[in-house]
Order: sequence, then C-alpha cells, then structure tokens
Amino acid sequence: MTKKRKDDKKVYVLDTSVILHDHNSIYSFDDNEVVIPISVLEELDNFKKGNDTINFEAREFARQLDNLSAGHTLHDWIPLDNGSKGQLKVAMNETAEPDACKVLGQNKADHRILNVAIRYQQEFPEKKVALVSKDINLRIKAKSMQINAEDFQRGMVKNVSSLYKGKTEITDVPSAVIDKFYNEGGCHYKEVMDEEPFPNHYFTLKNGKTSALAVYNCETEMLERLEKRSAYGIKPRNAEQIFAMHALLDPKVKLVTLSGVAGTGKTLLALSGAIEQKQQFRQIYLGRPIVPLSNKDIGYLPGDIKSKLNPYMEPLWDNLKTIQGQFKETDRDHKKITEMVEQEKLVISPLAYIRGRSLSNIIFIVDEAQNLTPHEIKTIITRAGENTKIIFTGDIYQIDSPYLDTQSNGLSYLIDRIHTHELHAHVTLEKGERSELANIANDLL
Repeated sequence: MTKKRKDDKKVYVLDTSVILHDHNSIYSFDDNEVVIPISVLEELDNFKKGNDTINFEAREFARQLDNLSAGHTLHDWIPLDNGSKGQLKVAMNETAEPDACKVLGQNKADHRILNVAIRYQQEFPEKKVALVSKDINLRIKAKSMQINAEDFQRGMVKNVSSLYKGKTEITDVPSAVIDKFYNEGGCHYKEVMDEEPFPNHYFTLKNGKTSALAVYNCETEMLERLEKRSAYGIKPRNAEQIFAMHALLDPKVKLVTLSGVAGTGKTLLALSGAIEQKQQFRQIYLGRPIVPLSNKDIGYLPGDIKSKLNPYMEPLWDNLKTIQGQFKETDRDHKKITEMVEQEKLVISPLAYIRGRSLSNIIFIVDEAQNLTPHEIKTIITRAGENTKIIFTGDIYQIDSPYLDTQSNGLSYLIDRIHTHELHAHVTLEKGERSELANIANDLL
C-alpha cells in the first residue's frame, strides 16, 4: 500500500457542538488535520461553569488543548498525541470572501465558523475541507454556502430501522415443543431454531392458538418459560410488558434498556420493578436529563431551584402516584412509598444533581435516556459499583436535544453496542397501554 501523500490529507473544521458532544472528538479523524475556529473557544468559555455534562466536556477539552499546546503555539500545526499523524491548529482569521456573516445577515459565531471553512477551501483547493457539526441547521447553512458539511459520526448507529428489539415471534412451533414448555418449563434452543440467540432474548412461540413466552438463558442454553409477574401492584398487560418486567426483576441482569413510544409503560414498569426490589438495594434513584424548551437555560424560569426543576420532574412523580394509587391510603404499601421518599430511600432528581454520588448498592433508573449522548451514557454506567442495577428508558424517536437524532443519541448507541452481553436485557415496547385515545393518537396522528 502506498503512503498517504500530504496533499491527500483532509481538513476538518469543528463546530462547538462537536466538542460539547465529546471532548475527545479531536482524536476521531485519523491522520488528518483538525481546525478549531477561535469562535469555538469563545463559545466553550461560556460553557465552562456549571454541573451539566456539557460543562464537563468544555472544561475537559480546555485541559486537553492546554496540554497539547505545551511547547507550541496554537497558531501553527501541532501533533495530536494519539498514535496517528494527525495535526491540530486554532484558526484565528475568520474572514472570508464570500463573507457568511454578510450573506446570512448576522455576525454570529456560527457564521464566523463557516468563514473558516470557506477560507480553508480557498487556501487548500487540493484538499477536501469539511465542516463537522452536530447542529443540523448549521450543516444546512454550510451546504448552501457550497461547503462540505458532515455530522460527527462517532457513536452513531448506522441503521436505526434494524436496531435490536430484544424480542422475536416464532410461528409454527411444533405443538410438542409448546407442550414441553408447560410440562417441563422449557427446552433447548436447538429444538426451536438453528442459531443461538443473544443472551436474555425474549420469544413468543406460537402454534395456532397455543403459545408460550420464553427467555433465552445463555448459561444453560435453554429457552425458559415466562409467567406473568406483577410488581408492587402493577401488572403487565401484554407480552412485551411481561418481557420487560422479567428483565427488571431478574437479579442476573444488571443493565436494562426499555425503548418505546409514549404510553407503552416504560417508566411505570421500571419504577414499580425497582420498588418491588427495594429490600435488595440501599436506595432507588430516578433521574432524567434536563432539556429546557427552546434550548434556554432553566435560569430564566421564575422561582428557586426547586420551582425551576419541578416541571421537568412532574412526569416521574405522576408515575409514582399511579403506583401508590394501586393501594388504599390506609394500606401499608401506600404508606411505605411516602416513607421511602421522606427518608430519601427513593430519590427523584435531575441527572445533574445525582452526579458525584456513589452508585453502589442502588437501583438507578434513567428516564428520557434518548436525550443523553453516548459519552453521558458511558459515564453513568462506568460509575456503577457493587450490587447496582441500571435501567435506561426512552423513545429514540422523541428527542428534545438539538444536537442528537435517532442515530446519535445515547440510548440507540447503548442498545446497538451492548445487546450481545449476558448482563444486559432489552425490550422494545410497541403496544400502547395508556388509553384507547392515546393509542389512536400514536397510530393515526
């Protein structure tokens, strides 16, 4: 193979959104050249204070850049210390002709970043120059200015339509095999299929009107029969909810992912399953990322911090009240939930306020996980200690973050990467159980 010539190297101009998505993003471009416009550093400076993940990313990138530039000036190309021959520099000159600020009518950071890409295209016509951004609108603007624009590909799922669902329906199963499930509790997987299933994969086995629900145990290589189990008064209403409840209550499964549209019962099942196992864990955490409307910081909302956050946490409290409503106010199970909240045995909080706490001997539910980046998902899981179970729930098609989509969000990434591991179980919930009216909305609107 011939060595890559200097002229063959590509130039990638990075937008602020890429750095905030992953502070290690500069190492993702092989031996090509990475350019950071000075406006990106100015924008990152606005994110360095705070407890959210983007604040952490901004601070970590600043530290990396400081270390890389030791003994160098960022005005010149400096080598990226990642085993490749990639280089990095900061672009100080953000003027170009045509001027994106004039063409688009505003002198803003995004347009100055476009100018950097235009300038490099003109100065290095022999090289491919591309703007890399998680911001869809900025990529559209770039293409309108005849600039190559790309999404940041690291951590993206290639084909969401074929994303692992965690369940399979098999028809025409021999009646003798179905009988075996009811008489003996299961069978070897080879009696039903040729290829070995993924660990903890769920099956609906059918023969005419006769059926059996099963889960694959990779240790015994057996398909084991499932029976409906309730959790703290919440009963599964369909096969996929039975699958989900099994995953939530199985002590061998340490990581559960539940995906599905609104009304399929993801959060309710996760919370009831957690409370059912309250004796096995020191504490139950239920958190969700804060993605304010119109991408405004919650600081613009009136009131103290509790008042600002209550609207975001209310759906979680609603699910807790639904579980509590299964019992009379005089029942011990009803009072127990109130006691757990008062004694902080059950904590509902934004993810930013959970950061820094120990994740040992707890069951941790992360709601709306589709609004997390792959790096945020990894950060949560890598902090799990002994006797910890983590449950991620969300809808990969209902994303509130402007820099994530169905392919790049953390929940899709997690399901795609980890579904072959025996500690993980996943179920895609597709049948709505909230109400007949809600089902009509999901199906027809």
